[in-house]
Amino acid sequence: MRTTSDRYTLPAIALHWLLALALIGTFGVGLYAADLQFSMTKLKLLNWHKWAGITILFLSVLRLVWRLTHRPPADVPMPAWQAKVSHLLHWLMYGLFFAIPLTGWAMSSAKGFPIVWFGVLPLPDWVPKDKALGHQLEELHEMVAWLLAALVVAHVAAALKHHLIDKDGLLDRMRPGR
Repeated sequence: MRTTSDRYTLPAIALHWLLALALIGTFGVGLYAADLQFSMTKLKLLNWHKWAGITILFLSVLRLVWRLTHRPPADVPMPAWQAKVSHLLHWLMYGLFFAIPLTGWAMSSAKGFPIVWFGVLPLPDWVPKDKALGHQLEELHEMVAWLLAALVVAHVAAALKHHLIDKDGLLDRMRPGR
C-alpha cells in the first residue's frame, strides 16, 4: 500500500534510525576491538559486537518486511539519474544489512567461536569449522563493512545536499519528530 503522507511511517522512521545507530556503534566497536591484544576486554567487545550484529540482522528482517509491505511516500522531484542512484544505493545498503552479519556469523562458526546471543541463546554454526575459511570470511566481513560505511557516507551526503542546497524536503520525510 502506498502511504498517503509525504513522510515515512513511524515504524519505518524508528527502524531507520535504530539501525543507523546500531550499525555505527557496531562498526566502531568492531574497528576498536580488532586492534586490541588478546584479552578479556577484547573478548567482551567481540561478544558485544556479535550480539549487536545478530540484533542488526533481526532488525533488518523487520525493516525489509515493513518496507516490502508499506510503500514509501512519493519520490521528491529530482533528475532521473539521481532517483536511479538513490534507489540503487538503498537496495545495496539493504543487501549489506544482511551480508555483514551473515559473514560475521559464518566467520565465527568457521573459526570455532560459537555465538551465544546475549549469553543466553546459542546460535547454530552454519559453516564447518575451517581456519582458512574463517580467515577468508573475516576479510569478506571487513570488506563489506567498509563498503557499507562508504555507502552510508554517500547516503548522508546526498541527504544533506537535498536538505541544505536543494531545500526540497527530502530529509524531512525521515527525520524524527517533524
